[in-house]
Amino acid sequence: MDLLSFLQSVPLLLAMGKGALPAAAALVAGFGQWAQAVPPCRPFTFEATNYLVCQVDPKLYAIELFWKDGEGKPYNSLHRLHDAQQGAGRTMLFGLNAGMYHPNLDPVGLYVERGRELAPVKTGSGTGNFSMQPNGIFYLDGNAAAVRATGAFVSKRPRADYATQSGPMLVIDGKLHPKFMPDSTSRKVRDGVGVRKDGVVIFAISNGTVTFHEFARLFRDALGCGNALFLDGSISSLFAPAIGRTDDYWNLGPMIGVFRKQD
Repeated sequence: MDLLSFLQSVPLLLAMGKGALPAAAALVAGFGQWAQAVPPCRPFTFEATNYLVCQVDPKLYAIELFWKDGEGKPYNSLHRLHDAQQGAGRTMLFGLNAGMYHPNLDPVGLYVERGRELAPVKTGSGTGNFSMQPNGIFYLDGNAAAVRATGAFVSKRPRADYATQSGPMLVIDGKLHPKFMPDSTSRKVRDGVGVRKDGVVIFAISNGTVTFHEFARLFRDALGCGNALFLDGSISSLFAPAIGRTDDYWNLGPMIGVFRKQD
């Protein structure tokens, strides 16, 4: 193309570019919205087992507990919780089940939401995983989070904006739960939560079945958590549509939702 032809084509090129700008702007805006919804989660392999691990700094992210909606009805599913938060103008990056509950969806043990204790702490003996002592409590106070064995929590009774009790503990002060056996044959999908020394909260869910011993070693040996708590087994679920993970069990009790702080 000679110089004259190029100069003659400039108005046409400018017009074409101007027409493409809205589409380009929409594409950029859409990408930005998607990026804001992407959770801090990644695939993780430990000893040939695949997990999804979410690393959450409570200084940067809000970790909240949910049980009932504004009408006093249980949210019931992570999908419904996600939609309710979206309707309120919030982007829930991911959600997961938050511990054990009764058939009527009431929490089995301690449950604190927005500083209000809605279910009391449960101590003493019982049956099932929850009562495999020691069990424990995951709690948050402002920008800090912790996992403590129930006895240690009760003895100090720290302030908590949010708290959920479950069991058993996976890791207690750097040691595996004493009842976990390396040769166990009980294998299930499991999810749990731990806290590192730097205060970062680690959520993990197995993509396949694992034993308690394997799951506890994941938190201690691979993820660096000195204390970690089992949340649940067969109904373990995580909802993060931005990365294509949409586990959607119904009849869930308490749930955890994670948001960016600006939300």
